[in-house]
Amino acid sequence: MFDYETRRKSLFERMGELGVDLVFLPPSGDLEYLTGFKRRAPAFGNIEYAHSWVTGCFLAPGHEPTFVLPRMVVAFDTPDGLTGDVTVVAETDDGREIFRRVTKSFGSVGKLAIGARTWGDTVTALLGMLGSCELVSADRLVNPMRRVKSPEELEAMTKACRIVDETLAVVSPSVRAGTTELELARDVDFHMRTLGSPTPSFDTGVFSMGAASERDATVRLSAGELVAGMGVSFDFGAVVDGYCSDFGRTVHVGTPSAEYERVYEVVMAAQAAGIAAVRPGVPASRVHAETRRVIVDAGLGEWFRHRTGHCIGLDVHERPFISEEDHTPLEAGMTFTVEPSVFRPGHYGVRVEDVVVCEPSGGRKLNEYPVTLVANG
Repeated sequence: MFDYETRRKSLFERMGELGVDLVFLPPSGDLEYLTGFKRRAPAFGNIEYAHSWVTGCFLAPGHEPTFVLPRMVVAFDTPDGLTGDVTVVAETDDGREIFRRVTKSFGSVGKLAIGARTWGDTVTALLGMLGSCELVSADRLVNPMRRVKSPEELEAMTKACRIVDETLAVVSPSVRAGTTELELARDVDFHMRTLGSPTPSFDTGVFSMGAASERDATVRLSAGELVAGMGVSFDFGAVVDGYCSDFGRTVHVGTPSAEYERVYEVVMAAQAAGIAAVRPGVPASRVHAETRRVIVDAGLGEWFRHRTGHCIGLDVHERPFISEEDHTPLEAGMTFTVEPSVFRPGHYGVRVEDVVVCEPSGGRKLNEYPVTLVANG
C-alpha cells in the first residue's frame, strides 16, 4: 500500500544533504514509515525480551534495510513481507558481538543519526563500537518527510476518523445520569475495535465537569456515576494501517444552562476560527493565536489552558505543534488537530477536537461528526 522504497530514497537524499552516513531506528513511527515494520500496541510498561536493546534497523545508501532482532521479535512481531536483511539474536547468543558485527559492516561512520526512542543501552553500544562518530537525532531527517501526507496516508487517516465518528454516534445516547465514565470508555474502546481499529491510538478519556463537582480535566477517567448538569468530554482515537485519529466532543447531561450554552458556542467558534486561518505558508502559531483569540475575547482565556493542537500521523503527537512557540509554516498535506477547550473546575468543561488537513485552499476536517450541542435526558 505504501511505497517504502521511494521513502527510503528520499531519506538517503536527505542523509547526503546533512552529511549523515548511517541511521539506526528502533521500532517506532519512523521505522514503520520507512520499512513497514509495524509496532506493537502501546503498553503501560516495557515489553522486553532477552537482547531487546539490539532491536532495530540500520539504514544507509547502497544497503537494504538491515534489521537486528531478538528471536522472540522475529517469531511473534515481524510482519509478513518485510524487505531487507534480518540478523536474528537468540536468547543464548552473544548479542553484543552480533550487534558489533552488523554495526561494523557499514565501515567508517562519521555521523550517526538515531531514532528518538532508541534504548540507552543501544546508544552506548553504538558509540563504543563506532568510536568518535558524531551523534545526531534522526528526527531532523524523517520528520520533514512525514509531515506532508500522501493520498494513501490521507485515506488511512480518513478511515481512522470515520471510526471515531461512528463510535461516538453509537455511544453518545448512553451519556445519561447514572451511567459511569468507565462504562462509556469501555463502550468506546469496544466499538472502535469492532469497526476495525486494532488498538486505541492513546488512552481513552471520558471526564465530566460542571457545577456538581470540582473535578478538573486532569482526571481523565473515574468510576463515579454521571449526574445532571455536567458536561461529559470525550478524548479518544483509532488506528488504521498504522495511522492515528484523535477526536473529541462534549455531551451534556440534562438541560444545559444558558451560561453553558454560551461557553459551548465560544469553543465551537474558536475551532472554526482556527481552521479558517489554515493556509499553506501560515505559521502554526497563527492558527493557535486565532483559535485562542475567540476564547480570550469571550472572557474565558484563563480556562483555555493548553495548546490548540499538534500534527498527527503514524504517531498521535507529531511536530510541528499548533502552539504559540512553534512558527513552522504549514504545508499542503500536513495533518494536525484543532482542539480548543474551556475547562473551569466547578463550573463547566467543554472541548472539541478534529483532525484537519491543510490544502491549497485552506483547512479541511477529516472528521464529519457534527459540532452541535447534544444534551441527553
